Parts: sequence; C-alpha cells; structure tokens
Amino acid sequence: MRHGKKFNHLGRTASHRKAMLSNMANSLILHKRISTTLAKAKELKKYVEPLITRAKEDTTHNRRVAFSYLKNKEGIKALFGEVIEKVGNRAGGYTRIIKTGFRLGDNAEMCIIELVDFNELMLKEAKPAKKTTRRSRRGAGKAAESPAAEASKAEENNQEKSAE
Repeated sequence: MRHGKKFNHLGRTASHRKAMLSNMANSLILHKRISTTLAKAKELKKYVEPLITRAKEDTTHNRRVAFSYLKNKEGIKALFGEVIEKVGNRAGGYTRIIKTGFRLGDNAEMCIIELVDFNELMLKEAKPAKKTTRRSRRGAGKAAESPAAEASKAEENNQEKSAE
C-alpha cells in the first residue's frame, strides 16, 4: 500500500537517493541545464527550488544549509552568485521541465530540466506581444481606418500644400 507516500523513492535507498539528488542539483546549478528522466527531474525540482529560495538571502546560516544539501563549494558559489543575480526578483518557479521523448533502451520518458532565466532562446520568444484591447463595433469605423484610407488622406494633404 502507498499510505502516506509523499515522494517518489526512485527505486533507491535513502542514502543513494540523497546522494543522487545532491549530484544532480550540483550539475543543474553549474551547467544550468541537464538531461534526465522525467521522474528524476520532478524530484530534482522539489529538491532544488527551496535551495534557490533560501539563497536569495545571503547569510552564513543559509550558505551552511545549502552546503549540507549540495556538498560542493563550487556549487554554493554559483548558487549564491550568478544564479541569484538572474532569479533574485522571481517569486518562484526557477526551473523548467521540457519533455524530449523516450529513451531507446527502456522507453523511459526523458526530459531536459533547466534554470528558467538562463535559456536565451526562450527569453527572446517570451517578449510581450503587442497588447490588444477589445473594441466595440460602434467605434470601429473611426478608430481603426484602413491603410488605404490613411494613404489617400495623406495624398490629399500633399496636394493641398503643393497647390498653395
């Protein structure tokens, strides 16, 4: 029975799972993007996002707590340095999971997990679109004239100026 099962054990002992998540979190922080299975990525997301939230406040205590999870000095430097510079103003949702298909050997669902603000391609596409407003049909003739009508008005103005 699965009573009270709050997380995926990933078929590993507690110490193996803890070491694996620590290594994956280090890789994610240092490389900004890793490829893994969907189940591991979902567990990693729950593991690393509270660390990033804690890193927003740079205190000795928070560094020590983060070190107890990551166990890597370079990972701590990157987390409290370049990662927090980019995500410091974000309220949450620091990671993104992108599904990439299925692995050939065992048909496991694969994905890429990445830190959101470090993907330059997605940031270019995420520019806000031109905001459109709803308009009633009554004022449509005045507010939105066709380009041909505007061009003819411009020509009339030019002809009047040349006639003077």
